[in-house]
Amino acid sequence: MSEHLIDPEVIELVAKLKTKYDKNGQDFKAYLEGLIYQEYTSYWDYIQIDTLLSLQKPKTDIPDEQIFIMYHQITELYFKLTLHEINQLKAKKNELNAEFFVARLKRMNSYFKNLIHSFEIMIDGMEPAQFLKFRMSLLPASGFQSAQYRMIEICATPISNLVSHTVREDLKSAGLEQQFEKIYWKSGATELSSGKKTLTLTQFEEKYAFELLRLAKESEDNNLWKLYLSLPESEQQKSELKEALKEFDKSVNIQWPLMHYKSAVRYLQKSPADIAATGGTNWQKYLPPRFQLRVFFPDLYSQEELSNWGKPN
Repeated sequence: MSEHLIDPEVIELVAKLKTKYDKNGQDFKAYLEGLIYQEYTSYWDYIQIDTLLSLQKPKTDIPDEQIFIMYHQITELYFKLTLHEINQLKAKKNELNAEFFVARLKRMNSYFKNLIHSFEIMIDGMEPAQFLKFRMSLLPASGFQSAQYRMIEICATPISNLVSHTVREDLKSAGLEQQFEKIYWKSGATELSSGKKTLTLTQFEEKYAFELLRLAKESEDNNLWKLYLSLPESEQQKSELKEALKEFDKSVNIQWPLMHYKSAVRYLQKSPADIAATGGTNWQKYLPPRFQLRVFFPDLYSQEELSNWGKPN
């Protein structure tokens, strides 16, 4: 008879499951019966490997275009991971503490550290001759159009810190919508000759402007800086938290743009005239952080640090 006895731990787990389904008015026995027929989960089905590996759709038959596509897809997944961590911090707003904040920042910093390190693939991982051929089939698409990157910026800091530095002081007291109209990235997506909006920017605004403005309004009181300020003074002063915020700031606003600039120099800087980016953006002035002077958390830095922002050490 003993071999037919059910393990007490199994009985306890079954009881907990029954409580769970009873709470929602579900037929517990029906769910148990469903388990009998349910297939085991495989790695390839759970991760959706077949779908994932089918998402590369080159526009040409030039081999290195596959590298270009896959790397940007990997980048977007890291951006999604970063936004996932930010959303966890927002959800914890009313019970946030420095320990939880630092833990999420460390994850975010790890994601960007991997991104920055891996960008060598874009710098040295493609043949310039191949890149300069297949890039012409991508017009007017551009990495500029990454909405997730813009979302990370918006969720990190007050919009006033993202206003183009040329008018930032003038719009310091302006309303959010007015500041959003002068957000820095718009100045980067202008035609080099006429100063008009590029098709790249026009497409981007048509698809994402409303969503990004909505996010800006939603994040006005719970961006990373406001979440930091919501902590008790004693928690704000913890050096580990401050350093983690500064690392994130420098990763997103200095190191990441510099890697893009390094890549642009390799592929687009030519004599006597540089090659334009696929989106028509003025990459020579748009990418270097010393020109944009974008800082998420300026109050955490000394005046000297801000004066040297983005400049080579």
